[in-house]
Amino acid sequence: MNESAKDSSYSHILKYTALFGGVQGLNILVGIVRNKLVAMILGPSGMGLLSLFNSTTKLVSDSTNFGISMSAVKNISLAYDKGDTARMAHEIKVIRSWSLVTAILGMLICILFSPLLDKWTFNWGNHTLHFICLSPVVGLSAITGGEAAILKGLRCLRSLAKVSLYNVILALLITIPIYYFLGESGIVPSLVIIALLQCLLTIGYSWRLYPPRILLSTSVLREGRSMIRLGVAFVLAGVLGSGGDFVIRSYLNNTGDLSTVGLFNAGYMMTMTYVGMVFSAMETDYFPRLSGIQKLGTQLNETVNHQMEVSLLLVAPLLVFFIMGLPVLLPLLYSGKFLPVMGMMKATIIAMYFRALSLPMEYIALSRSDSRTYLVLELIYDVMAAVLIIVFYNRYGLTGTGYGLLLAVVVNFFIVLVYTRFKYGFAPSSAIKSYTLVQVPIGVAAVVLGMSLTGPVYWVAGASLGLLSLAISLRILYSKAHLWDSITRKFVGRFKP
Repeated sequence: MNESAKDSSYSHILKYTALFGGVQGLNILVGIVRNKLVAMILGPSGMGLLSLFNSTTKLVSDSTNFGISMSAVKNISLAYDKGDTARMAHEIKVIRSWSLVTAILGMLICILFSPLLDKWTFNWGNHTLHFICLSPVVGLSAITGGEAAILKGLRCLRSLAKVSLYNVILALLITIPIYYFLGESGIVPSLVIIALLQCLLTIGYSWRLYPPRILLSTSVLREGRSMIRLGVAFVLAGVLGSGGDFVIRSYLNNTGDLSTVGLFNAGYMMTMTYVGMVFSAMETDYFPRLSGIQKLGTQLNETVNHQMEVSLLLVAPLLVFFIMGLPVLLPLLYSGKFLPVMGMMKATIIAMYFRALSLPMEYIALSRSDSRTYLVLELIYDVMAAVLIIVFYNRYGLTGTGYGLLLAVVVNFFIVLVYTRFKYGFAPSSAIKSYTLVQVPIGVAAVVLGMSLTGPVYWVAGASLGLLSLAISLRILYSKAHLWDSITRKFVGRFKP
């Protein structure tokens, strides 16, 4: 790959990371208000109940949607790249037909298994009716996933960004009054309303491009078998992931209480949402690009390496500022009752350095349609994470869950690294090794300083580490992507007569 192509590759990654990262940032700002109000209204126990309902419905959804939201993207992308409009229309019809089938299947399973879901999730009360009422969430999620796959395959990235932003704003405006007047009794209806809003917003954009056409014939459903075969791996991986979350939260609920679940969920989701500003573009942009590479070799290696480099360089300074800002951010985003989760979060944040490096490698198996490899790697990680989190929780309490997650992510990184090396011939560049050896110690130093310093010295030291990490990242991105030249051209272009 020549220098011009390399610059273009880095610039492309930065462009779409900025697009979805910006949207994710706006989502976070709106989410700050929403989480703060929800935490104040429901408290830790209410947040724990919300987390249990969310994780359980996600488990059912992931078990029944056949992974269409991911597996369908590749078929539409291939037709889109060839400019075959007839094929695109046909693939969309197949996807919508299968989405409807999985929606109905998911709702029925949620209803039929509601007594078991209640028994497995709670050791108090009877929540069977709650799970029955949550069955529309599963069905709506399946339809939303299919329509989102259509938008991804058609490269309607701005539409997806708008859907995400509008959804979080409407969720704030509608659900907060429900929680205020109904308290914990409003959790179930709020989840149904949020799922309905997201579905309506998504189909509003996709139907505008391709009006709804659904044909539940044997021939149409048969044509989707290849998509479903690939999707089965996503389903099983989703079940493993959701199942792992379910086991962890249920264990915390049964050995601790709802407040423990609420604290764990707040710390975990706050971290994942924050780093999601960088990771959000991978599924939408990086995965289709990687899938378009026909053979293993130099081009695939460079594409993965570039994604790893940019992901690490962008996420590193954000994580340092995040670590140092926790004493302010936790009470701001939730309330003072959530401060006990700070130790767990610091360990989880360090884990995100390695997550930024492992995630681009994990997409290699998906882009090769190697469902078995993807599934095996997911199984190893999910089992390892659940076991380590529970073991460290029993020994160190809530903070121990962060240690367990950190160890699981680090071990998973090396497993994925070794496996992709032998299976696909992938090798990380020397640049990635150098950036990791520089940025990760800065993050660890931020954690250590956070435990030993207080007052103005804490903030000065934290700001210095954050600015150091930021300066290193900007310097590298400047040299690789001609970042400032691109920004200057766009800025000057806006003001030219």
